[in-house]
Amino acid sequence: MPVLFISGTGTEIGKTVTTAAVAAAALAAGRSVAVLKAAQTGVGPDERGDAAEVARLAGPVMATELARYPEPLAPGTAARRAGLAPVHPHEVAEAAAKLATEHDLVLVEGAGGLLVRFDAAGGTLADAAELLRAPVLVVAAAGLGTLNTTELTARELRSRRVELAGVVIGSWPKSPDLASRCNVADLAEVAGAPLLGALPAGAGDLPPAEFRTAAPGWLAPRLDGTWDAEAFRVRQAP
Repeated sequence: MPVLFISGTGTEIGKTVTTAAVAAAALAAGRSVAVLKAAQTGVGPDERGDAAEVARLAGPVMATELARYPEPLAPGTAARRAGLAPVHPHEVAEAAAKLATEHDLVLVEGAGGLLVRFDAAGGTLADAAELLRAPVLVVAAAGLGTLNTTELTARELRSRRVELAGVVIGSWPKSPDLASRCNVADLAEVAGAPLLGALPAGAGDLPPAEFRTAAPGWLAPRLDGTWDAEAFRVRQAP
């Protein structure tokens, strides 16, 4: 997977921390990594964006963003309100393809969910992944409601014939409720793709050195980790 798109099933789902964990695990496996934030919203010119946060947690990655807009809105809306040029899917695909010539792995982080609009024409992260024929890793919530949003995301990817690499739970609670425990088994079924990891709640607050050491233990071997989905499912079974 020279290019892997990372999308959430919504906002505040743990997408950036998951991106950092995937980057950290790949670095630990000896791979060179680039992180591309397609469109950064809700931060000022001198504030740290998501790509920089991935680099802070994961270590020496090439971190870049294509555009930055000040208001915390969908990229297309934020660009229009700021009077700035939007990002188009072909620009995301072209930037990712270029980075892939220079790195073993390119992680392209979206904004919110899969179909959040980047431009007035309705371009999305899904369009960029479709252009590159690159897989998408979906970051999902643990609790009630996640099965619906995960299945909708998976169906959209299938309709475009874009590979769903798998699902990662972006924030696994210290004291999971019944719905979360049941969802461990059900997420893979509704997605039609494997569960590839579960990040503990608060992972992004760890000191970077601790984060980098722990990250491979949160992710399955396909993501350069050691996490065992079946063992996790058995431990969490209600």
